[in-house]
Amino acid sequence: MNTPTTHRVLPVTDLSLVVLIGATGSGKSTFARKHFKATEVLSSDFCRGLVADDENDQSASKDAFEVLHHIAGKRLAAGRLTVVDATSVQAESRRQLVRLAREHDVLPIAIVLDMPESVCAERNAARPDRAGLPRRVIQRHRSELRRSLRGLEREGFRKVHVLRTVEEAESAEVVLEKRFNDLTHLTGPFDIIGDIHGCASELETLLGKLGYEDGVHPDGRTAVFVGDLVDRGPDSPGVLRRVMGMVGSGNALCVPGNHENKLGRYLKGSKVQLTHGLAETVEQLGRESEEFVQEVRTFIAGLVSHYVLDGGRLVVCHAGLPEKYHGRTSGRVRSHALYGETTGETDEFGLPVRYPWAEDYRGKAVVVYGHTPVPDTTWINNTICLDTGAVFGGRMTALRWPERELVDVPAEKVWYEPVKPLVAAVPGGHDGRPLDLADVQGRRVVETRHLGNVGVREENAAAALEVMSRFAVDPRLVPYLPPTMAPTATAAQEGWLEHPAEAFAQYRADGVERVVCQEKHMGSRATVLLCRDAGAARERFGVDGGVTGSLYTRTGRPFFHDPGVTEAFLARLRAAVDGAGLWEELGTDWLLFDGELLPWSLKSTGLLRNQYAAVGAASRAVFPDALAALEAAAARGVDTGALLERQRGRAADAAAFTEAYRRYCWTTDGLDDVRFAPFQLLAAAGRSLAAVPHDEQLGWLDRLADADGRAAADRSGAPLLRRTARILVDTGDEASVRAGTDWWLELTAGGGEGMVVKPLVAYARDGKGRLVQPGLKVRGREYLRIIYGPEYTRPEQLERLRPRFLGHKRSLALREYALGLEALDRLAAGEPLWRVHEAVFAVLALESEPVDPRL
Repeated sequence: MNTPTTHRVLPVTDLSLVVLIGATGSGKSTFARKHFKATEVLSSDFCRGLVADDENDQSASKDAFEVLHHIAGKRLAAGRLTVVDATSVQAESRRQLVRLAREHDVLPIAIVLDMPESVCAERNAARPDRAGLPRRVIQRHRSELRRSLRGLEREGFRKVHVLRTVEEAESAEVVLEKRFNDLTHLTGPFDIIGDIHGCASELETLLGKLGYEDGVHPDGRTAVFVGDLVDRGPDSPGVLRRVMGMVGSGNALCVPGNHENKLGRYLKGSKVQLTHGLAETVEQLGRESEEFVQEVRTFIAGLVSHYVLDGGRLVVCHAGLPEKYHGRTSGRVRSHALYGETTGETDEFGLPVRYPWAEDYRGKAVVVYGHTPVPDTTWINNTICLDTGAVFGGRMTALRWPERELVDVPAEKVWYEPVKPLVAAVPGGHDGRPLDLADVQGRRVVETRHLGNVGVREENAAAALEVMSRFAVDPRLVPYLPPTMAPTATAAQEGWLEHPAEAFAQYRADGVERVVCQEKHMGSRATVLLCRDAGAARERFGVDGGVTGSLYTRTGRPFFHDPGVTEAFLARLRAAVDGAGLWEELGTDWLLFDGELLPWSLKSTGLLRNQYAAVGAASRAVFPDALAALEAAAARGVDTGALLERQRGRAADAAAFTEAYRRYCWTTDGLDDVRFAPFQLLAAAGRSLAAVPHDEQLGWLDRLADADGRAAADRSGAPLLRRTARILVDTGDEASVRAGTDWWLELTAGGGEGMVVKPLVAYARDGKGRLVQPGLKVRGREYLRIIYGPEYTRPEQLERLRPRFLGHKRSLALREYALGLEALDRLAAGEPLWRVHEAVFAVLALESEPVDPRL
């Protein structure tokens, strides 16, 4: 009678180092192929083949295992499950693998195939490359394995699965388990509550202020406690009862603090000192039932060192956690999560000096923690400490996520005198450590929400660093750089290089039905960061000295070298925002504008006078004399032929060129001769406005211009703001397209530069889900004379200019657009400056990519 095969389930943690252990011929490779991806398995035989071209060359074993350990380390560092397929029957070989797992803070797991000697021998005999393997090798392997089996857990393996028969191995099922700290599937919303320390009454008040009723939130929010529930305060059992009840009912999560860890050891009978408030907790628990104390013991024993939440965007722990430890599992990770890291020094109060890990933090996830009491919460490089010393007479603080809103209640009294006064989290400086060279140098990849990863070459980063370090305004005041704008496709119409028909056709092909055509002002692209006052600038952007914002070019350079002129400009714009009521309407104390500053000569005087004006001056000097000489010769009967007509045409072209560039320059004497034409509100506090439809955007900006006009009339001066004319076009309606084209013709005939055609709704995508161009510029014929030269409209010249190779320019425009959106999203979300600047700097770096400047 056959004995039924037992189905074995082998749980394996999803991020771990799995070590297959067994004698040669035990079936490790077959087992690995069946249960793991080919890329997850590292075979010692394969590595021997890599270094010696022979998988059975035992003399190459040392080099082979060096290769195997190196690759395994790279995989584990990247957070990938790794399986080692080697005999691993010797303690030393396993010791190296356990050490490797610990170095990368993952669990080592052993799967042992303890097959009978006869099975191993039969399998080796069936393999041509091992047919001659002496039986004593198998016997030695099995003997070494037998001596090791009972001690595998003592060696450091967290799980040990032993399969002793062929049937067990064949029927076994490997099941991947999520790590206990991986709660990325929970998206909240959350209310993260800082250190409580036995202050039960304050906890109830805070929960009530957050909207909880008897531990349950009516909107389904989840409370997350950062630990240190107990010690020092008047009612640690009351805190435990509330938190344990909320966790048990699924309305809360909790990570352990160092005080829970110490209490847990005491409750298990370990010898601990009853200091730092533990004595009070022990005395309070002494008045509780043994059943409750047992519940506390079980609760503390089950707490996980930290949680990774909300798709990896949020990490909650007690004492803080560097990015390399997020989602990892080891004693080192748990220790850092509970106690943090110290410098090895003590302060004047005899307390350990904490290493300021948050100042070096550059992780993507927000880390919320407690442990070290501070008088005020401060965001430091995407981290925030919520321990505001309630037990010491301070406050109890919570962070609402994802809103990033802080909620707190005051302590009812000083329950426990602190050993040292509370000190600020960051002694000086805003947002933690300032921008670091390592944040922007070298080859980089910036992750964007709308276009995936955008690469930056090392040489382009170096060029951007040169500009930013030598010429730019204070980088704290450069939260955004605008993207380059792609031109429309070359016109099919005879006599034109650019025409609206191609822009409308392009968007129609992309599935964009409605577009807005905006007047393209004859100025320089300008970004304005406007704060309501110097206090707002200091609070959000960390600048002092009465600075209230910035006005800068596409490469971050100031338009005015005199800061006083910039502040005067900002004051006028601020008055317009006041008059339009936008501060209150948008609920903000700062705004970010995209627009054009006129005249063009404010930024480009050198270019205009040295390049374009030089052409015009030469034309004025040469053409009249040459033309007069040819006409005099013709009057004398000399046959000048086509030369005279060609010279007359060139003279007319030169005059048109001169007239074209003159429209872009005028003498300025103070701000009364300067104009600013805003065409988009980019961001406000806590909100990116880039997705607001352009017609609504321009409605806000019309109100600004009206308010500025009223203010100018009151002071009997010229207005600062200029409206942006526009027309809406339906790309599928011939009459609408014709109206848009006529509007452009009229605009450019009157001396206008041209227009920019944009999808009315931002972030538009085509039928394949690809991001379409955010705007196509269609420049007028006379403006293009400045770009391509006085004679560019001649048929032979137009024919030569038609192949313009727009692919690179359009790619550049999309990449810069995505980076700009990413900067705005990070800025609005309150992320640290270095995170915002990562995307901003990448835009500047891309600007150094070689591309035809005439486009």
